[in-house]
Amino acid sequence: MTVACIGIGIGGVASSAIGDAFMICRGPANVGPSWIDSQTIEAEVARFEMAIGLAGEQLRNVRKQIPDDAPSDIAEFIDTHLLMLEDRALSSQPISLIRSEGLSAEWALQQHRDALVRVFENMEDTYLRTRQDDLDHVVNRIMNILLGEQDNQPDELLGQIVIAEDLAPADVILMKNQGIAGFITDYGGPVSHTAILARSLGIPAIVGARCATKCLKHGERLVLDAATGIVLADCDTAILAHFEARQAEVISRTAELRQRGAEPPVTRDGRAVQLLANIELPDDVALARANGAQGIGLYRTEFLYMNRSTPPTEGDHFAAYLAVVEGMQGRTVTIRTLDLGADKQPAGSNLNPASVNPALGLRAIRLCLKEPGLFQPQIRAILRASAFGPVRIMLPMLTNVWEAEQAERLIRQEMLQLDAEGVEYDHGIPIGGMIEVPAAALNARAFAQRLDFLSIGTNDLIQYTMAVDRVDDELNYLYDPSDPAILRLIGQVIKAGAAEGVPVGMCGEMAADANCIPLLLGMGLREFSMQPAALLDVREQIRGLDTDRLMQAIRSLFDNIESDDIIRLFEDSSPDT
Repeated sequence: MTVACIGIGIGGVASSAIGDAFMICRGPANVGPSWIDSQTIEAEVARFEMAIGLAGEQLRNVRKQIPDDAPSDIAEFIDTHLLMLEDRALSSQPISLIRSEGLSAEWALQQHRDALVRVFENMEDTYLRTRQDDLDHVVNRIMNILLGEQDNQPDELLGQIVIAEDLAPADVILMKNQGIAGFITDYGGPVSHTAILARSLGIPAIVGARCATKCLKHGERLVLDAATGIVLADCDTAILAHFEARQAEVISRTAELRQRGAEPPVTRDGRAVQLLANIELPDDVALARANGAQGIGLYRTEFLYMNRSTPPTEGDHFAAYLAVVEGMQGRTVTIRTLDLGADKQPAGSNLNPASVNPALGLRAIRLCLKEPGLFQPQIRAILRASAFGPVRIMLPMLTNVWEAEQAERLIRQEMLQLDAEGVEYDHGIPIGGMIEVPAAALNARAFAQRLDFLSIGTNDLIQYTMAVDRVDDELNYLYDPSDPAILRLIGQVIKAGAAEGVPVGMCGEMAADANCIPLLLGMGLREFSMQPAALLDVREQIRGLDTDRLMQAIRSLFDNIESDDIIRLFEDSSPDT
């Protein structure tokens, strides 16, 4: 009987893998209470310090194995852990516990780790969970050395799918070099360093599959479908044959669609559509271009803050933006200013993180206006990058026009400073805003009169409109992009843009939803931005749609809008109709 585990799929370049399971017994290290003789305290301190030194040596050896042509971000994952090992904040408290209470090195480290984890326990933000993952990876490495445990990882993992409770970035790099087909972990999230690394390296992976190490068996044949986040085990020959055929079909179809990538995305009735890419790292540009992106519709710059202990400098920002601008070779790059704040704090920040509801707190443009010292280096870097190719500035989480005005004022100040320094930049750089707060959608006309373009961020717009956390499994029935309230808000933004002659795009997940695309085209949306992997299929779907028919259907739909009517429209709007 086939067994299935479900987690969060990390697709990378490839989306699926078939291989034998290789179980690695490595997860959170927990030890019981233990004390030492008072005569051996200093020897225990020396043993603890030796373990930290050896852990650093291991990571430096891993760093040397990173290929010269690997993305620059990969080495930064290892550097992050090295910095934590070198930070006295990690080692001083365990040493103090060894000396003051006579704890063993293992028990002192475990106590300190538990104390640090309690700081994270009430923080639901994925950015801070990433920091907890880093702590666990570093502590586990030290603990394994103290316990004298050896990994059961062989020298070769060619074609195998690794299963573990958790994997550190260093593990993933080594396994990539050993030829793994993919990996599955019990823990982790989509923006953990391990997940980001898997995507950068093109490794199919599933993270957060809580029962993987319990339900799956070493050596059994697995099917890992990163597109859906599902792994199948104990499959019969028919199921394996099906997935092998699907893999071959996907490879063939991708090659065919890429050959047609130069053809513009035009609907059956001749309407041109803009297909842009959402990216998180400069290295995502390669896949965006390969899949025919006409530009970057959303560059999430907060990932610049994730792999470091201090905020990025203007030079750090500029280097990343320049790599994207040059990589897109003349296509427009839309850079979203940092979307951090509340309990998602910038590295090295002393801001007060306290907030009853972080999603509604001091974040994004609100944080930038309150702390212009964070905003200014980024704005200067974006402006400087605009001298090398077409760039747009996009402001996240606007609520009222005053925020847009204040942000523009700060941008103009930096322009004047660059003028005084004789630095080149695009003096007419477009400044736009994300419409993801219901108040902004309701007031979209005023924003359209003020800004150069608008982009609908449906992920948060749905969350705020429906009063539901988008990652809450108990309430996912409410997270519905086809709800009439959501569609009315989206329609209002599109109409506001059309009335003022301002481009309106969409950069939320809804933009790549095959069910929603016919509806959005019928509502007048002509700019879609999505993850690079989705571009090929969306382009093909758009070529088969007739916008005139869809627009007529939308007009009658909104006269008497009901969810059942919307779903029926989705079903009746396939490319074959």
